Amino acid sequence: MIILLPLVLLVILVACASLLSYGLLQLFGDILALDKIISKATQLLLVLSIFPLKKYLQLDWQALGFAPKPIFFKQILHGLLLALFTLLPVLAVLYALNVHVFDDSRHWTAAKIFEKVSLGLLLAMLIAVFEEILFRGLLLTTLRQKLPIIAAILISSIYYASLHFLKSKTALPYTELNLFSGFKLMAEAFANLLNPAIFSAWLALLVVGIFLAVLRAWLPQSLGLCIGCHCGWVWQIKLSKDLFNVNPQSEYLYLVSNYDGVIGPMVSVWLTLALAGFGLYRFSQSKV
Repeated sequence: MIILLPLVLLVILVACASLLSYGLLQLFGDILALDKIISKATQLLLVLSIFPLKKYLQLDWQALGFAPKPIFFKQILHGLLLALFTLLPVLAVLYALNVHVFDDSRHWTAAKIFEKVSLGLLLAMLIAVFEEILFRGLLLTTLRQKLPIIAAILISSIYYASLHFLKSKTALPYTELNLFSGFKLMAEAFANLLNPAIFSAWLALLVVGIFLAVLRAWLPQSLGLCIGCHCGWVWQIKLSKDLFNVNPQSEYLYLVSNYDGVIGPMVSVWLTLALAGFGLYRFSQSKV
């Protein structure tokens, strides 16, 4: 039952977001596509749900993985360095294999570079804080109380990967919207999880989730490390998309997916090797 509770909660929140989004369009007119509003509303409801869930589950910030402030901020810096160490080699190889090619159509100035770097880092940090509190904080902590650690890591990572693909591509005309339009898009979004075209990207994000969950499980109060690492990955991907284009003619195009041009089989293999190396290190340490 504990395994299905996050899914039930997610369905309820998406349903609420669908109704709220329809109401907003009725009040303000055709301001944005319904699927876009539902997506943003769902994200907002997920963020807001953190606080009542934390109280209901009787978890404090320490139980969620937060260390004291000085240690927490040091963990974020260490996580950023870990992100550079784990993703920068992937980006370098993709460039060397001509999968990524420099976008020479853009004109860069010092001001524009600073804007991209700083704004990208801010957005990456916001994404990392929200997702890490939700998945490696609330979800992993709750699952660990009821399940073996390996099961808790795997299930929380499945939810993490799957949430990225709850998307609908149907554009409903404003004049055809009704109270139940959002539920149609909601069904389509959940059905998208069965789309075989997303599998390589989904698998890569599953491995990403496992990597972060292992970090969180390894150290009791290491959410700052997870936030820093997650932030660093997102930041590098954003900068890579600004600087490079995916070369559709590359013979190594299969190494990435069309999700963001970085996540794909290469990331899956690289992080799996990193996890295997960590497992061997822990095993050797236990024998000393």
